[in-house]
Amino acid sequence: MSPTQPRILVFIPAYRCAPQIVRVLDQFDERVQRAIDTVMVVDNRSPDNTLQAAIERASSRLTHCNFIAWTNDDNYGLGGSHKAAMRYAIEQGFDYLVVLHGDDQADIRDLLPQLDSGAHLGADCLMGARFMPGSRLIGYSLLRTVGNRVYNLLFSLGAGRRIYDLGSGLNMYRLASLKPFYYQTFPDDLTFNYVMLLGSYHHGQTVRFFPISWREEDQVSNVRLFRQAFKVLSLLGAYVVQRGRFLARELRGKRFEAYSGKIVARHDAAQREQ
Repeated sequence: MSPTQPRILVFIPAYRCAPQIVRVLDQFDERVQRAIDTVMVVDNRSPDNTLQAAIERASSRLTHCNFIAWTNDDNYGLGGSHKAAMRYAIEQGFDYLVVLHGDDQADIRDLLPQLDSGAHLGADCLMGARFMPGSRLIGYSLLRTVGNRVYNLLFSLGAGRRIYDLGSGLNMYRLASLKPFYYQTFPDDLTFNYVMLLGSYHHGQTVRFFPISWREEDQVSNVRLFRQAFKVLSLLGAYVVQRGRFLARELRGKRFEAYSGKIVARHDAAQREQ
């Protein structure tokens, strides 16, 4: 990595995805590794060997970037893992945070054209989109595709912006925009991404979408589809009515004073290349 490049931390939230996390790390070829600084797998108290599988694969695969294996001190949910990683990245002086889900549905290599063109330099948020021209869906059901497109339209109307995806598995944030920690009270569950997107628009941030590939193979979903759909719709309704007052509310089911955790393994690329 060139000393003049922005420091990029790739955060991989992981829960109960030991078979998939290995494939996710395999996406990091040498070109990807040299474009970033650090890969950080954040395990949210998985009951299986997700984190150990990540550590073992990273030890042989990640030879040109740094690696951190982190475990949360409590079950914080997907949103809570985001908050832990965002705070860590800010405190450690990184410039950008990339979110890549650990279930091997998105592909980090789809981000490379954006980095090569410098698209991230003019945006606060680069959002991977499954439902825009140039995207590819593999094994994704028609029901989910139609449902996502309807919700993208509803959120576009509610936010007054064109939204191509409410929350895919590949996003990039400029960390200077996140330093106020305005998202501390946002939901800690799977709806965090939706509220985060509304919060980005509310705070006047520049949001851009880019096409990605997306596949469903052996992933295990933790989402109850219809229950989740109604919950997301209620969040949108509350935002449309209350706007900033909604975003300032306590939206968590359980409050955490801090999203703490510990590093259980790490390696430094500079030492390995010597």
